[in-house]
Amino acid sequence: MKRKQSISQIRWDLALRYRLIETIAWWEGRLTTGHLMQSFGISRQQASKDINTYLNEHAPKNLTYDRHLKGYRPSKQFEPLFIDGSASAYLHLLNQNRDRAPHIEGLAVAYAHTEVLRVPDRSIRPEVLRPILKACREGLRLETEYVSLAHPEVEIRVMTPHTLVFTGMRWHVRAYCEKNRGYRDFVLSRFRGEPDLMDESDNTQADDEAWNTPVDVIIEPDVRLNPEQKAIIETDYGMQNGELRVATRGALVQYVLQRYQIDPNTVLANAAAQQIQVRNLQGLKAWLYA
Repeated sequence: MKRKQSISQIRWDLALRYRLIETIAWWEGRLTTGHLMQSFGISRQQASKDINTYLNEHAPKNLTYDRHLKGYRPSKQFEPLFIDGSASAYLHLLNQNRDRAPHIEGLAVAYAHTEVLRVPDRSIRPEVLRPILKACREGLRLETEYVSLAHPEVEIRVMTPHTLVFTGMRWHVRAYCEKNRGYRDFVLSRFRGEPDLMDESDNTQADDEAWNTPVDVIIEPDVRLNPEQKAIIETDYGMQNGELRVATRGALVQYVLQRYQIDPNTVLANAAAQQIQVRNLQGLKAWLYA
């Protein structure tokens, strides 16, 4: 219990350094003061102090100094305290820090054997995002210029935003639209001009039924696959008892299907290309595009 309390009270900057210590040691097999120096711009003395503090106060059995490697290596008793030791967490870290990690000794080695497809950087202007964030925090209405595929010409919209959403490919804001008299999704890159903040709104997140309705999307292997093929797909997606349950919101169901590359209106002729399907598709249709 004491250890958990001490970890929770560590300053965020130290926690970040400890995370790097564990990440490099566990996944690259060799940690030196140079990793901390290059990553955080600190002196060798400070880097050495951080490693010693990590060992003395938090994880005395995690690292062993190896004179041949001229650095620390993870011990057989290594148990991470500041990172998730799963492979997916490490790969996610590489993706998050792709631009700067090649300049960090150790992670640079990993990047020599890693390639990540980049999501297009959609143009989101600060002068658009800042008032939207304020409106979300304070429950304010805002007036803005907006374009859409249905209405390519700029039109004035009055809305009350409550939540920013990243779908994996783009950012949008969930908001009450006074024109449509309902809650809609507005793509941030389609705002024009600068939104003007207005007064408080009575249309809050609590009134957004689709947002507040929990929904499970149940994904399973394509029924046309043979048992051996289904077993492969189940392992690929970490399924339990032949299914993967994705907990989401009614307002986000369509984006979950997009992330899994499932078209609810089309079934590929080749089952090996389709691979997965939605078991409870009929129950989800109320949340999908018309």
